[in-house]
Amino acid sequence: MGNGNPNIPVPVPALQHPLKHLNDKLASGAWAKIVAFGSSTTAGEGGIPPYPERLERALRGQYHKDRRISVVNRGVGGEDARQELDRLQHDVIDEKPDLVIWQVGTNTVWNGDDVTDTADAIRDGLDRLGDSMDIVLMDPQYVPALLTPERIGPAKSMVALIADAAVNAKAPVSVFRRFAYMQAWKRVERISFDRMLNPNDEHRLHHSDWSTQRIADALCQVMQRLLPPVVAS
Repeated sequence: MGNGNPNIPVPVPALQHPLKHLNDKLASGAWAKIVAFGSSTTAGEGGIPPYPERLERALRGQYHKDRRISVVNRGVGGEDARQELDRLQHDVIDEKPDLVIWQVGTNTVWNGDDVTDTADAIRDGLDRLGDSMDIVLMDPQYVPALLTPERIGPAKSMVALIADAAVNAKAPVSVFRRFAYMQAWKRVERISFDRMLNPNDEHRLHHSDWSTQRIADALCQVMQRLLPPVVAS
């Protein structure tokens, strides 16, 4: 007999590129800064503490107590890439981060907007960000609000367009494949949407406390693989 399904818990999707800027800053002993950029998943929704503050806590917990890592939350609920371009300079570039995590795409699908226009805006944003920081795109969540007959096609297209924008960017850009990761929670681990979603969200769109924490832990895990070894305290 085996020891159970080796795919449970489902593996966290790896990032496709090294975190060179963040790695260098941590190695130098100086403050390392991460900017979390996006909409409600980033800003927080329904009174549930959002992933950026959880990620900061998780990363700090993995390193020596003197390791200095900050995660700056620059989320604004309801926005998508076209609106976010208006504040990209002030909220991301002017912060001079070592890493930006750009969570994007969900509101385009939810609002029934043009996914190709959002993809164009993402490509424009990636060009503006350049190669002065590490870049991770976070694609949409796998939730009932995006799985309706009229939205599932655009949702899958949005995921594919984000992946394409990353592959064809001038600088290395990774994608945190949230859609596929959450889909595996449902299909492989048999996690219910009731557990994954905020119970007070009638739209069945936003993360629960449980899934927010798991996303933060997953990001920490994939980042750890690419960062300097943990220093024993």
